[in-house]
Amino acid sequence: MIKAVVTDIEGTTSSLSFVKDVLFPYARAHLDAFVRGHGQDPRVKPQLEAVRREAGDPALTLDGVIERLIAWIDEDRKITPLKALQGMIWESGYRNGDFQGHIYADAEQALRDWHARGLALYVYSSGSVQAQKLLFAHTGFGDLTPLFDGYFDTTVGGKLDSASYRAIAADIGVAPAEILFLSDVRAELDAAAAAGFRTVWLVRDDTPDPLAAHRQVRDFRDIGIDVARISETQSGVLR
Repeated sequence: MIKAVVTDIEGTTSSLSFVKDVLFPYARAHLDAFVRGHGQDPRVKPQLEAVRREAGDPALTLDGVIERLIAWIDEDRKITPLKALQGMIWESGYRNGDFQGHIYADAEQALRDWHARGLALYVYSSGSVQAQKLLFAHTGFGDLTPLFDGYFDTTVGGKLDSASYRAIAADIGVAPAEILFLSDVRAELDAAAAAGFRTVWLVRDDTPDPLAAHRQVRDFRDIGIDVARISETQSGVLR
């Protein structure tokens, strides 16, 4: 029986273009002013110190910190203090109405259905928990955060590390075999499967390959979770 679903965001519930063409450029454009204007804020200052530790230079100037952060954005680095600061910048963008969080219609419908049927729903993304909540709180379908039971980011570990998935299972109190992980990235699915999770691979722009290492589907409508049973049928329904 599937008792919980853990979903990725980028390329899974939300389009890659929203993250890469809207969120990342917005954070990059506003990062300099944000850090200079909020560098002493209680939420921001520890993240700047974490940047210095990550860079291996505790004496790194504010200019140096900003340069390092922008370089990490350009390199698409999954570094925790960067993700935390991006989340803070996006918060103002959402609240100012500069953009809405993109969610695929099929994902929104499935998440609502699974929630109504008693499945526990979680998010695991390289973006900060704050950024995850902001995205789901400001969608074209309204606030979707009440659907979720919890959120995980890189503070639990990297998404390519099977230990991260074991930690998530322990945290939510569900056996790995009873958790379904959704992602568009094979390496993440490999790590989750190594931890004992069930997996489904979202391939929204491709034709599903029946011989792929993980079951592939085009969108959430094809996942077909049946919470009443335990086996997996040839039709691909997860039970």
